Amino acid sequence: MSNPQPLKEERYDMSGARLALTLCVTKAREGSEEDLAALKRMFHQLKFESTVKKDPTAEQFQEELDKFQRDMDAREDFISCAFVVLMAHGQEGLLKGEDGKMVKLENLFNVLNNKNCRALRAKPKVYIVQACRGERKDSGEVVGGDSIAMIKDKTQTIPTYTDTLHVYSTVEGYLAYRNEEKGSCFIQTLVKVLTEKKGSILELLTEVTRLMAEAEVIQEGKARKVNPEIESTLRKQLYLQ
Repeated sequence: MSNPQPLKEERYDMSGARLALTLCVTKAREGSEEDLAALKRMFHQLKFESTVKKDPTAEQFQEELDKFQRDMDAREDFISCAFVVLMAHGQEGLLKGEDGKMVKLENLFNVLNNKNCRALRAKPKVYIVQACRGERKDSGEVVGGDSIAMIKDKTQTIPTYTDTLHVYSTVEGYLAYRNEEKGSCFIQTLVKVLTEKKGSILELLTEVTRLMAEAEVIQEGKARKVNPEIESTLRKQLYLQ
């Protein structure tokens, strides 16, 4: 029996424009300015065209993302990928705008899918969400490779929801933490890893998870644990460096 051939690594073409949109509610979110500064450094180093909107209302979250999509579809140059950073107070599936009203994350995610954004069709769309997803708190626990065969379809169609990466600052149902002076553990760790290390984005996000899992956040005098959650439908390896 012959040995199976290793899978050929396919990468997204990153030779074109890289676009980033950051929507951040700073009201009653001390430390968010430090996160914005860190993201600015990261996007500059990774050669992104970056746009920032501070203190959007719930309606403006949707409006700014819709505008981001329209502007991309109107461009004539090649676009490689897009990052969307969403930072606000939140609940599971919801973000709170500066006006106290809620916007559905699902509606924001759908703006850039393969059906609604031609410029990003079959291209990576990365959403980074720094927000609480519930009220639960994790005190931690004491603790003591499969290959997947890829089958190429001969047709030229693509599913609506591929090529998307959602990175949440915490798992479903749990609080996200933010230091009033240093910013959030998630954004600061994410920027550090993505700017200082090389590898595919999923490898780097695994490193972000490891570092956050090792850290402890002190909240109300008690040690808490927190880790990000990653949802991926990427079809290829995504390298930013």
